[in-house]
Amino acid sequence: MPDRVAEGIYGVARKRRLHTKGGQAYLALELVDATGRLEARVWQDVDLLDGRFAEGDAVRVLGRVEKFRDRLQLEVKSIEAAPGVEPAALTPASRRDLNDTDGFLEFLAEELTHPGLRAVVGRFTGDARIRTALRELPASLDGHHDYAGGLLEHTVGVATICRETAQLHPRLRSDLLVAAALLHDVGRTVELTRGPAFAPTPEGRLLGHVHLGLRLIEERAEAVAATALPSTVRAELLHAIASHHEARAARTAEAAVLYHANQLDAVAATRSVDGTGDASA
Repeated sequence: MPDRVAEGIYGVARKRRLHTKGGQAYLALELVDATGRLEARVWQDVDLLDGRFAEGDAVRVLGRVEKFRDRLQLEVKSIEAAPGVEPAALTPASRRDLNDTDGFLEFLAEELTHPGLRAVVGRFTGDARIRTALRELPASLDGHHDYAGGLLEHTVGVATICRETAQLHPRLRSDLLVAAALLHDVGRTVELTRGPAFAPTPEGRLLGHVHLGLRLIEERAEAVAATALPSTVRAELLHAIASHHEARAARTAEAAVLYHANQLDAVAATRSVDGTGDASA
């Protein structure tokens, strides 16, 4: 509610130093905790408070909630680092049971019968770092599944849509389609850092998750025997992943289905269901 005092510990997802039209410096912040996100502004003592914390820190905040352009915003009166608090624990997280979602990821991977595709996917599902990153990172920064665990949730969602589509249309190569779905966003695991900022890594900023994902897959596919993973199948796997954001680039049915499955899962997770603009309604 507006016009009330708020105090708590938050993660600093975004921090920008800006200026008003009159030239006065202020800090524009995005504060987060496990329940969600809140825009905040520091108008007073900017130089003093600016030096007390950085983007990605956990902070203790005291301020007053106000309404600005029909949205709640926190006017910060005091802010300082909160030592001893793990910033990643203050990140908005999936409302689903990630253990269940993780178990279904394994189920989808183990259903693959093509020896080469199963082996390539297994080099990711068998990697503890990758599995942890799926549970800690978002699928996007400012759109669908933009919370910790969103990457795992979206990966399983897209792969499930692809699996069901292949059952409806047996002409599709199910293993190729599901394998591509399981790996389509694996580049996020090296593109982004942990919350609360989910900041791009240096490579992530320059190359993006699609390029990084293709590189990861090519590196791990090298260890799979050519007899198990023929060059044509490998190329089609890489092509489907490379084009999963570009419908016109898709040159196979599986690549086109992956594109649409990716779009469908994103829309289903974000589009308002009651016309209010609230995707959670």
